[in-house]
Amino acid sequence: MLDLYDKIQESTDFIRKAWSRTPHAGIILGTGLGPLVQRIEVEAAIDYAEIPHFLKSTATSHRGRLVCGMLCGLPVMAMEGRFHMYEGYPLKEITLPVRIMKALGAELLLVSNACGGMNPLYKAGDIMLIDDHINLLGDNPLIGINDDRLGPRFPDMSAPYDAELIDAALRVARKNDIVAHRGVFVAVAGPNLETRAEYRFLRMIGADVVGMSTVPEVIVAVHSSMRCVGFSVITDMCLPDALEAADVSKIIAIANDAEPRLTALVTGVLEYEKNRSGK
Repeated sequence: MLDLYDKIQESTDFIRKAWSRTPHAGIILGTGLGPLVQRIEVEAAIDYAEIPHFLKSTATSHRGRLVCGMLCGLPVMAMEGRFHMYEGYPLKEITLPVRIMKALGAELLLVSNACGGMNPLYKAGDIMLIDDHINLLGDNPLIGINDDRLGPRFPDMSAPYDAELIDAALRVARKNDIVAHRGVFVAVAGPNLETRAEYRFLRMIGADVVGMSTVPEVIVAVHSSMRCVGFSVITDMCLPDALEAADVSKIIAIANDAEPRLTALVTGVLEYEKNRSGK
């Protein structure tokens, strides 16, 4: 069997045959947020099924393509749909695309998700910049023998999200009258949503929003020495004393409605990154 490093090499070799640029940033798009790729000057689009060792995305509204091209003058590769623990996949396989982005040369990971809001000051449709996270998945993609070629045994997680890029995104939000917060994301395994007691617990331990993704990818990105910025679109409010039954179609509709605002923030961050890097 191939080890993780060999899988990364096979996947990157395949992608390089379709797209020769070195990406500056990798982008992972969550539920209902796929339309962002329409802003990319597409140079290559590859179905996940074609890429060696890539998984199949089974989540609702996830198209399952890797889109490569230019956005805001920077070469990027965007995942039109991600993988989740609740689909039955191991975290090492779920996070393989981040390893591939790094191996191809990406320095920055932009990750988005749809989430439930637990902070009573938030409302559905708002966007939260992830300032920190809590991992309650019960697993970690770094468990096992460490390959020093990929990163250190004990990566530091004191600042997993780039503070400068968070500030840049919030400035874009203020300029464009977009409601954006800065808070803590907690990841749970899913696929069921939480009980009222669980929402109370998650809020008590310091989380502002809850979702079923993002944290594994960010852990691997930090392990790979990539900078990260995360965007959570609040698609429903999870207040235990006023809890309503979840409606998946409504959640996707709210995520779709928020997509232009998310696009403004993502492109604003990339413009800032372009100016900062001098590219």
